Amino acid sequence: MLQDDELFLFKDWIQPVTLEDMRGKEVLECGCGGGQHTSYVAPYASHLTAVDLNTTDIARERNKKFENISFVETDIASMDLKKKFDVVFSIGVVHHTDDPDSTFRNMMNHTKPGGTTIVWVYSKEGNALVEYGVEPLRKLFFRHLSRKALLGVSRFITALMYPFVYSIYLLPLNFLPYSEYFENFRKLTFYRNTLNVFDKLNAPQVDFISFERIKSWFPENEYDDIHITPYKNVSWRGSAVKKQ
Repeated sequence: MLQDDELFLFKDWIQPVTLEDMRGKEVLECGCGGGQHTSYVAPYASHLTAVDLNTTDIARERNKKFENISFVETDIASMDLKKKFDVVFSIGVVHHTDDPDSTFRNMMNHTKPGGTTIVWVYSKEGNALVEYGVEPLRKLFFRHLSRKALLGVSRFITALMYPFVYSIYLLPLNFLPYSEYFENFRKLTFYRNTLNVFDKLNAPQVDFISFERIKSWFPENEYDDIHITPYKNVSWRGSAVKKQ
């Protein structure tokens, strides 16, 4: 199970929106995974609809104490829930879909006029080592491993990173790749860091999103109060209010 001390990450990823902004709102979570983020939002939302293609049973079990959550097993790229929501958010999922552009458009379509759309995705900027180093290895080798074997490899890689993260990366050398990212690495448990590595090696696909691309998701003729900011130089967080 993921730990509650990771709440700081979720709060960072949805900025400048806050959990308090979701209080009393109808919220849609696009790609709930195992339900960790669901558990953060449920205490605030009047009702939360959590959607995922294949992990809703896990998310439901994790959040069984909440009575204000509906779990829907469907594809966020093509879903039609026949309603619109005050807040629609997706954290770390859109860049793994077949067509991130149309997936986000579907999120927009499920957002009420005056409602807020929030997304967090891997950025193309700052991720060259992953895109051109890790990704080819994942496609050629890692994706063919069993889950158990891949988890073992992920533990090994994570352990190899620790000596560097706690030595060279403690020096004031901001030019080093992923220097900001490793600030969070040091805040998380070995288990959680292993899962981060595992997720990168296990993902069926990933599309790194450029600034111009995420900017196109929030056109000024359809959104107000647009915020697109880099996070740790490896991702984008975007949010905006849909025009009335």
